[in-house]
Amino acid sequence: MNIVGISACAAGIAHTYIAKEKLVEAAEADGHTIHIETQGTVGTEDELDPADIAKADVAIIAADISVSGKDRFKGIKTIEIPTELVIRSPHKLMKKIEEIVESK
Repeated sequence: MNIVGISACAAGIAHTYIAKEKLVEAAEADGHTIHIETQGTVGTEDELDPADIAKADVAIIAADISVSGKDRFKGIKTIEIPTELVIRSPHKLMKKIEEIVESK
């Protein structure tokens, strides 16, 4: 499965990067390809490549705030979830995402 997404928290510091790390670790452990962009106080980092978005089966918005650029995911199944849930249960989240994508 090809996954893209955005991670962002209110402060734009800790939870943004922890959520990204947890998503990447869980996705890669399950054999998926994943690219996560971060948005925060330092701006946008690891901006998503349009080619990765075009290949995506699903987009994950792990955010506690409003994020910019969600329009890039038009036509892609998109899941929005708070960063804390990603941090607490990344593997359970990945299994749920697999179920959602497979039910297309």
